[in-house]
Amino acid sequence: MTRVLLLGGTSEASQLSRHFATHRVDAVFSYAGRTDTPVEQPLPTRVGGFGGADGLAAYLSAESITHVVDATHPFAAQMSRNAISACADTNTPLCAFERKPWEAGEGDDWTHVPDLAGAVAALPEEPSCIFLAIGRQNLGAFAVKPWHHYVLRLVDAPQGKLPLPDAEAVIARGPFTEDGDRKLLKSRRVNLIVAKNSGGSGARAKLDAARSLGLPVILIDRPALPPRRTARSVAEVMAFLAHRADLGV
Repeated sequence: MTRVLLLGGTSEASQLSRHFATHRVDAVFSYAGRTDTPVEQPLPTRVGGFGGADGLAAYLSAESITHVVDATHPFAAQMSRNAISACADTNTPLCAFERKPWEAGEGDDWTHVPDLAGAVAALPEEPSCIFLAIGRQNLGAFAVKPWHHYVLRLVDAPQGKLPLPDAEAVIARGPFTEDGDRKLLKSRRVNLIVAKNSGGSGARAKLDAARSLGLPVILIDRPALPPRRTARSVAEVMAFLAHRADLGV
């Protein structure tokens, strides 16, 4: 009997959740709980961490989980590493529902950097208006360059003072449109965009808007992960679930 742990945090995870519910797949939806107003799911839901790889392994055994689908954000690297380790320790089949990374096209002015520190280092020395599309967890890293004005796009309104001396928060939840992002960038007179290469369609609008406005983009590359089985569609995930674990596929 199949029982799935779906590690969520993306629009693809919500898509899978709806598909599982419609097709009566026995599944539990898990997310970290970093947003105040998460998208409601049609599956039984748990919130919060597991206590590292060992805690996740214990959960898989205790809850008789037969398959794990990792549909977390591409930058939730620690959770993905924990899933790889826990699934290996418990011999639980694992599949990552991965978004394809964004690739530059004609007219794009992208600078790739390997990590957050690289993005901070790549900022200009002259005062500029920077659009930070990186979530709320790592904003403080940019405080070392306080002469910039930062425009932040957040899902939830910040609690307390922002960690940047000159910043404003735009509260909005995707998916976004190119026209809407173009208007936002123009109204704030943005000079430069910093974004994570999360892939997918829901957050790409800012890159298309940047191209049309001739704005440069600093793009943070995804963290490296150990090899794992991946899927790019719901159909591929369902095919993974259909395979018997004892066949090793």
